Amino acid sequence: MDSSLIQQIVVVGGGSAGWLTAGLIAADHGGRVQVTLIESPDVAPNGVGEGTWPSMRYTLRRIGVLESDFLRAADASFKQGSRFDGWVSGSPGDHYYHPFVLPQGFGETDLVAHWQGGHRDVPFADLVSFQPHLCAAGRAPKQAATPQFAAVANYGYHLDAGKFGAFLKAHCLEKLGVRYLSDHVVGVNSLDNGDIASLQTAAHGPLAGQLFVDCTGMQSMLLGAHYGVPLLSQKHVLFNDSALAVQVPYPQPDSPIASTTAATAQHAGWIWDIGLPTRRGIGHVYSSAHCSDDQAENALRAYILASSGQDDIATPRKIGFSPGYRARFWHRNCVAVGLSSGFIEPLEASALALVEMAAAAISDALPFERAGMDIVARRFNADFTYRWERVIEFLKLHYVLSRRADSDFWIGHRQAESIPERLRELLQLWRHRAPARSDFGSTSEVFPAASYQYILYGMGFEGSASARGRDHAGLADEYFREAAQLAARMLPALPDNRSLLAHIARHGLPSI
Repeated sequence: MDSSLIQQIVVVGGGSAGWLTAGLIAADHGGRVQVTLIESPDVAPNGVGEGTWPSMRYTLRRIGVLESDFLRAADASFKQGSRFDGWVSGSPGDHYYHPFVLPQGFGETDLVAHWQGGHRDVPFADLVSFQPHLCAAGRAPKQAATPQFAAVANYGYHLDAGKFGAFLKAHCLEKLGVRYLSDHVVGVNSLDNGDIASLQTAAHGPLAGQLFVDCTGMQSMLLGAHYGVPLLSQKHVLFNDSALAVQVPYPQPDSPIASTTAATAQHAGWIWDIGLPTRRGIGHVYSSAHCSDDQAENALRAYILASSGQDDIATPRKIGFSPGYRARFWHRNCVAVGLSSGFIEPLEASALALVEMAAAAISDALPFERAGMDIVARRFNADFTYRWERVIEFLKLHYVLSRRADSDFWIGHRQAESIPERLRELLQLWRHRAPARSDFGSTSEVFPAASYQYILYGMGFEGSASARGRDHAGLADEYFREAAQLAARMLPALPDNRSLLAHIARHGLPSI
């Protein structure tokens, strides 16, 4: 077995996935390995608005980025969760929140049982958490005096993906010592054992390495095209395979910036609405089997007209995708990160979160020599197969719980043959008790039990939870009051998003 040292790591493809991966490895191992990123000069940056999880704060801090610099450069804003409109029945007023903050007292008593027992006139998330109230009021998750990356309320970001990639590129080149090549990869040179020896480039000849990270997007140049690792389709579970995206200016320069990603259900899909400081990123995700492109565009334009009064927008950009993930993510000395590893609809903003997880896992377990790589690869493949399956189940949960019956799209999502077996089993258990931490015991969990509770009871799941013997309503009521008191204190104390972002643009944030 080849026992050569891992000294040269080649990342193929830039964008958020490539530069986050290069940055994390270089930040952690810059004294031991040289990271080179090569990308085609013909690939234009993607400026579709994207959402992140709170984990991005840790990732940026880990690579040495200042939050103020990131917010300015990436045209970023604060995200405190998601708001779902029209997913339950499609009737007026049908909405609920999935906030980033855990319920007050989560795990200390059975909040669900006591909510069902005497508080169902209040939406579950609104009762157990202060954060939906901040979101409804457009409040920021921190104050101007709150240090970099610190939070009053847990938060992630909305950002311009193209500008984010450019910001990461500059940081990696200037601060972390990443080597950069702008060139075309025209071939792959292999060793006798099947490993990649080098990439043949158009202008720089062979680019050698011991580990190659495929961040080439949906074409998956190395893992998919070179090694032939197949994409496992999930079209039978999640039907959406198309999107139309457009950038929409605010009606006024001081228009409010939303604190959540808005996901509004449509006849055969849903529309995302992400507020950045300079514009909104809006797109319609839909199933081409249930909706034509023209119908999807008409629905998108109608949404924009209704939400902002604007009917003169740019022509939306069409994005097609095959929902699924690779049968393996790490094969021999090649590992895929980002779209090259798979893609599904961005309902819970899992794309960048999976990039973060993969990049961190590669850096954390980076083998010292080739002899240890196959062991790392087996563990990585098992972990990320589990994570992809869990993301798909969580997204499917939103559709399974819907009572909409206005199209075959919604009805089909509730057919038993389209529901993963593990999700069917969990739903059966949850008919008699709330989701608990014990249901999710793997170290590779993606969503906590609280997130399942927010979706289940936000969508009116009819299971009947029974309070455990040691639980009592008085303790639950204390936590409900605590959530309300926190909301009452925070609402007047926190600025709105636009005000805080404007302050940061001028003055920055204090250091920790």
